[in-house]
Amino acid sequence: MKKVVFWGCLLLASCSPAPTAHPDVHYTVGAAWHVPGQWFYPREEFAWQGTGLAVRQDGREGELTADGEVRSMATMTASHPTLQLPAIVTVTNLENGRQVRVRVNDRGPAQMGRALALSTQAANLLGMGAGPAQVRIVEDEVASRQLAETLPGGVALQIEAAPREQVVQSSLGGSGGVSVVAVGGGAESAPASTGVRLPDLPVAYAQGYAAPGMLWVETMDFTSRSAAVMQAGGHGGVVRPVMSGQSTMWAVRQGPFATISAADAALKQALANGFNGSHIVVE
Repeated sequence: MKKVVFWGCLLLASCSPAPTAHPDVHYTVGAAWHVPGQWFYPREEFAWQGTGLAVRQDGREGELTADGEVRSMATMTASHPTLQLPAIVTVTNLENGRQVRVRVNDRGPAQMGRALALSTQAANLLGMGAGPAQVRIVEDEVASRQLAETLPGGVALQIEAAPREQVVQSSLGGSGGVSVVAVGGGAESAPASTGVRLPDLPVAYAQGYAAPGMLWVETMDFTSRSAAVMQAGGHGGVVRPVMSGQSTMWAVRQGPFATISAADAALKQALANGFNGSHIVVE
């Protein structure tokens, strides 16, 4: 029997198509997970913000994300270690001032010391290169709560049997003198088996001012200042107060570090010392 070569497949008859992922979009928080050297504990935080290092996603096109979407590197999406999924955040590249709005729909990055992983589309619009970029991440509380209250698995649908409405997300808008540059329109994602649709966010970026900073390793959640001071004194850090709900906690920062490799080394040491909540921040 004659063998046929077609699009890289060595076949006897015909090429079988790869299995198609069927979306099942839903709200989720998820279980604890880890990368080598660090554990993460997902939780609901609808007004989260922070700084750190962002990288490009390395997931495979077409596979399902943690919230049941079909991954597409052409959409404005991202992965975060702990935020509830999905969530809407604004990401600013501190190195060049560019800003995008993305939907966090997966867990990641699968690398210690990285705060966010961006789709190819979002990373390109942010002007990122191949390596990590300094970013600020600010969650949109209203939009994120709306997703949690509307999607299957969310709060509202656990307590009522009302028909599900389509999720609507706001477009990126400029503020504070920031100019908006539209690059293209996003096509609506395929409907999930639940009938819920998640419209893709606009393929656009806003241009602001660059504000790069120095890298620090921050260890948070000390309940007493004396414990934080003891930790800081033993490892050359500084102590600063942070708000946690209605109470004051204490954080220790080591640094500043001029290079990512130096910050990574300090983070690795902090984690090895048992401070699992340690992370890299930019200031």
